[in-house]
Amino acid sequence: MEDSAGPQPPVDDQGNDHHQRTGLARYARPALIAGSAIAVVCLALLLIIFFLDSFNATVYSVGGKNIQDATDEAREIRESYTAVRTGGVVFLIASVVTAAAAAVVLYRNRNVTNDDDTDDGDDVDFEDLAGR
Repeated sequence: MEDSAGPQPPVDDQGNDHHQRTGLARYARPALIAGSAIAVVCLALLLIIFFLDSFNATVYSVGGKNIQDATDEAREIRESYTAVRTGGVVFLIASVVTAAAAAVVLYRNRNVTNDDDTDDGDDVDFEDLAGR
């Protein structure tokens, strides 16, 4: 093949993947990765909050007080991480649902190929290529 200054055909960056995903399947893999990553971060956040709550309750009870008392100080300690805990649980549920939905879409489309593939089904082996 000679080099020319004319327009060149586009190069396929997809490697050996001859089928292009369409519709929701195009976004399923990034959604699965993002959902999984967010779920891990939310779990770590909730674990940290659990330890901070335990630490605060322990420090508060050292003076002979109970964290379940009806005092304003005990109530403030109990509610100090409520918003973060609620947000963490909401994002955890949303990310798990997103990752699960993406996994289902990827599983359902695992063998789907487009009708416009260039593969016509003919197998070419070494003898055909070598001209034997």
